[in-house]
Amino acid sequence: MAPVATSEESGNGTVSGVAELKKAQSNQPLEETSFINPFYSPSAGNENDDDYQYAKYKPHFPVVNWKPLTEVEVTDRGHFADTSKTALFSAARIVKHLTPAIGTELVGIDLRQLTNQQKDELALLVAERGVVFFRDQELNIHEQLDIARHFGPLHKHATTPVPREPGLEEVHVVYNDAARRPDASAFSKIELWHSDVTYEIQPPSTTSLKVITGPEYGGDTLWSSGYALYSSLSPGMQAYLEGLTALHSAVAQAEGSRAAGLHVRREPVETVHPVVRVHPVTGWKSVYVNPGFTRRILGVPKPESDTILNFLFHQVAENVDFQVRFHWEPNSIAFWDNRVVTHTATFDFWPQTRHALRATPHGEKPESVEDYESRTGKVAKDRQIEIWKQQGIEVPQARKGLSRVRGYND
Repeated sequence: MAPVATSEESGNGTVSGVAELKKAQSNQPLEETSFINPFYSPSAGNENDDDYQYAKYKPHFPVVNWKPLTEVEVTDRGHFADTSKTALFSAARIVKHLTPAIGTELVGIDLRQLTNQQKDELALLVAERGVVFFRDQELNIHEQLDIARHFGPLHKHATTPVPREPGLEEVHVVYNDAARRPDASAFSKIELWHSDVTYEIQPPSTTSLKVITGPEYGGDTLWSSGYALYSSLSPGMQAYLEGLTALHSAVAQAEGSRAAGLHVRREPVETVHPVVRVHPVTGWKSVYVNPGFTRRILGVPKPESDTILNFLFHQVAENVDFQVRFHWEPNSIAFWDNRVVTHTATFDFWPQTRHALRATPHGEKPESVEDYESRTGKVAKDRQIEIWKQQGIEVPQARKGLSRVRGYND
């Protein structure tokens, strides 16, 4: 969920000139035209309840107050996995890697039947591949939550909707339908890239999202690898970023919800995390900033912070070598590691309905390269170099001097 809600209706019921202009241009009553920023404007989802089989999972905004989060001990289940992942892979009919950098699809596995050993191996696979996909999964939300709890204590979101069904406050609802038309004037596509709730003290680890209703086409999600982004940088840039920290903020998200007339269940926080973090299981370095929640790099002049973040954000959003794109079908589910990937949805499906449920375990407190190496006595690694070594490929040396222009073949 990205950070800021934009509302065309203020708290006192007055409507902005932009909304009035849209009403005039469309020749429709204002109440029939709901233009929204798709990530930032929460939906009540009150339409078509009578004939919708998943109405009990539509958005609900309980007026409750939760205490601030404190640190909890988390041990990544990937530590306990067999690195060959024999139990998991032997249960699959097909293991299909979708790109060199990110994304794997497992075919033929029923997630309801996973043993604890297979869950541990799934955690490791997600840590290595960034995101893992399954289709045709009949597990219900309670079973999805059970798998998520195996990976860590579950996060409860302070602002976004939960299902109407009682007892599911740990579930994050993603819902858009014909009543909510995305407003391209309200956002840029880069702004929608994010890693979930990175402003928390212990942001999420192995997160899952299951689509229960979706369009025949459109509504895809893209993920971008922080491992691959780190590997793409020059040694000098890598070393520079490893020494930096950045501020991640929930403030704008909370302010946006309040502007939309919604209750904020936990006061917003701002947290400092390393710009490059190390995954606790793989030991690989990943760039850990995102357009949704990262506000500035600390300890450097603002123009420098803006320039570096702008460069990294554009790499996340525009470098297709780092990305995988997945088309959802009903009962598709994705598991991704929020510590090492960012993601965004495509909002090209209006007026169709897209409805999904997310379960979000907490991970450990993000650890810098220096802190990881001090704590473990191990050297943090570059994923791409480690992959090349495993393949017996000589690691290319960084070029000095001018680079030669190379041809492009496609």
